[in-house]
Amino acid sequence: MAKEKATITVDRAKLSEARAVLGVSSASAAIDVALTELLRRRRVLHDVEAYTRTPSTDEEVALGHALPDWSDLADDTDWDAEWPADS
Repeated sequence: MAKEKATITVDRAKLSEARAVLGVSSASAAIDVALTELLRRRRVLHDVEAYTRTPSTDEEVALGHALPDWSDLADDTDWDAEWPADS
């Protein structure tokens, strides 16, 4: 990845805290991590906003309200007898 040298003004206390929290020794590393995290969060936020702008279809709404039918799992099997504790 290409890097660009830049002169920036930052709050020294924030930069010092960021370096300590991230366990990095350089200001450049701390800022690189901070920018990476900012971009990741913005991408996730953008994705979430995109999905919330799209109305759910009737099928999606119905699927959200559907309850599983567990009746096919009901039986008279005595599972303790099938699987003895000492086996």
